[in-house]
Amino acid sequence: MLSYSTQLIDEEDIAVVTEVLKSSFLAQGPRVTQFEKDLCAYTQAKYAVAFNSATSALYGTYSVAGIQEGDEIITTPISFVATSNMFVTLGAKPIWCDVKLDGNINEKQIEKLITPKTKAIVVVDFAGKPVEMSTIEAIAKKHKLLLIDDASHALGSSINGKKIGSFGDISIFSFHAIKPITTSEGGAVLTDNEEFAKKLRLFRSHGMRKKELWNSDMVSMGYNLRMTEVAAALGSSQLKKLNNFIEIRNKIAEYFDKRFQNKKLFLTQKLEMNTISSRHLYPVILNPELHCPKEDIFRELQERGLGVQVHYKPIYKNSFYQEKFGKVSLTVANDFYNSEISIPCNQTMSMQDAKYVADTLLDVLQKYSHRGCSF
Repeated sequence: MLSYSTQLIDEEDIAVVTEVLKSSFLAQGPRVTQFEKDLCAYTQAKYAVAFNSATSALYGTYSVAGIQEGDEIITTPISFVATSNMFVTLGAKPIWCDVKLDGNINEKQIEKLITPKTKAIVVVDFAGKPVEMSTIEAIAKKHKLLLIDDASHALGSSINGKKIGSFGDISIFSFHAIKPITTSEGGAVLTDNEEFAKKLRLFRSHGMRKKELWNSDMVSMGYNLRMTEVAAALGSSQLKKLNNFIEIRNKIAEYFDKRFQNKKLFLTQKLEMNTISSRHLYPVILNPELHCPKEDIFRELQERGLGVQVHYKPIYKNSFYQEKFGKVSLTVANDFYNSEISIPCNQTMSMQDAKYVADTLLDVLQKYSHRGCSF
């Protein structure tokens, strides 16, 4: 089955992991430091702090940023739950901002949601497409708010040649198996703020500072959220291939764009001329007449070998959030959820695979377009 997104591990990756397994350090050695340097070199951020997952990285970010009970965080509901879970854990409240039909937060609706309790704006570069950073940075600066970019989809994406990871106050990347590069599980925080970076390094390692010989001192609250040497070695190896991975994904996405141009049953995510997307996902936005048969469409696409997925159920629709914060309904976010299907677009695919995906999608959507919705 062709997956909507997947990893590509080659012999070079296997060799560097094997080398670490034969070495003296499986944890707390030089590989994590090297991976952090590699991330800084790639993104041009000043500091990188590696974690054992992007969820840990988010928790560390919100914690060292001082987010606490009673704070309000303006964010998007179209994301994986970890984006908001980790600040809700600290007692903050999500203030949901609606999205646009490309899945990204609607920057025009952010400012009206700001109150005296607002502490931060947390954005997500959906599918790898950068949000409108210049507008959102201006809003954050005007109101003296933190701008945190959950860039879990977007390593390798850029705006005007400037890489995602170097915008806002803090950016978070994910290295889960299906992300642009993988460390199997892992994440990192990138920032230009030295104080944030120092606090994050303490936070991920029990809040402890080594002093002399056996002596150490716990100076702040922390946890064991460290990345392993094995994961970091794999990350550095994968990072060398990232541009090639993105080139392949974009070549496939450009083929889809041409095949799907002017199709009346669905929309696709359009990129601005000045942006590059990592193409973590290739989202298809179905027209309303396909909402009712969407489950059947999904099943048939999978039966025909397309490992499709839906990204995402709005976070506020989850039972936990409804019980804790009450029911919320945002028009475009709801429509986006009813409409979105992510189709295969990854670096393991050939152009013949891409042709099969396009042919199959068009055939299945045409088949179900006649059913419509009956109320």
